[in-house]
Amino acid sequence: MHGWLLTKDDEGQKSYFGAIDDKGLPDGEITLSVEYSTINYKDGLAFSGKSPVVRQFPMVPGIDGVGTVINSTSADIPEGSHVVINGWGLGETRWGCLADKAVVQSHMTVPLPKAISAAQSMQIGTAGYTAMLCVQRLLSHGLKPGDGPIMVTGAAGGVGSFALMFLSALGFHAVAITGRGNEEPYLKSLGAAEVRSRDQFGEKFRPLEKEQWMGAIDTVGSKILAHILAGTSRDGCVAACGLAQGADLPTSVMPFILRGVTLAGVDSVMIDKSRRLAAWELIEQHFCSKKLDIIAGNRFELEQAGEVAQALLHGDIKGRALIKVS
Repeated sequence: MHGWLLTKDDEGQKSYFGAIDDKGLPDGEITLSVEYSTINYKDGLAFSGKSPVVRQFPMVPGIDGVGTVINSTSADIPEGSHVVINGWGLGETRWGCLADKAVVQSHMTVPLPKAISAAQSMQIGTAGYTAMLCVQRLLSHGLKPGDGPIMVTGAAGGVGSFALMFLSALGFHAVAITGRGNEEPYLKSLGAAEVRSRDQFGEKFRPLEKEQWMGAIDTVGSKILAHILAGTSRDGCVAACGLAQGADLPTSVMPFILRGVTLAGVDSVMIDKSRRLAAWELIEQHFCSKKLDIIAGNRFELEQAGEVAQALLHGDIKGRALIKVS
């Protein structure tokens, strides 16, 4: 097989690109010929070795992949099927998809939706899939477009960008919160009805603020999430999926016991297949190819993945990066 391999010795972590012995592939019912992958922030950290993303070495990175099944022992997934993989420890504890071959368990896969191409599925990737899981939490809570604004923190990031696309497609009044003041045209092109500065959130706020919004999708955590909770209306819901600002949460029980606010955690890595299928079905219904190209117009070859990962960590790439594998 051919792709990227991360190794580690006494001198530290190293990245290699070229031929890889496929005897290192894990056990699994499904063997894929990987067509596309993508570089997420977690992939960037894996390449850098600065954060403990990779839990065992050697490791093929790449937490997302789409490809054709070339060998299968599962009756439900015949050879020739197109499937998508997100999470499940790929690139962390199990060889991932930045190589032209991957082996996974059948429950880790979902069929490639008919209205979405292989390349588009990786433009969407974990970021779009996680955003839809957050939207699902708001919908399952009973929130409707007429109930009030929905705040989106970290709105110029991957999950935030997709959250704006999906919320606007569903008719919600989405409010983008960002620290990048020059991104207002970008955010409004994705469906933001309003754009507010991150500086308005997280510094000075009371345990209970005036009821201003019905819900939120939060990607940053810490003080901003605490402020969002304080201003959420009665019986509102906040879906939290990230910690870009920090893992702490300096809040009180008051939003929960005095207004019945729900803080709904969203995990995209290990959730079961039925919920993944439901998320991808909604993505198929509500994604916009034009907006998708705005979010994820960057396309690279497999051999460029290492430098793309470094550029992503340094903030030198706007939007998501599609990697053509084979």
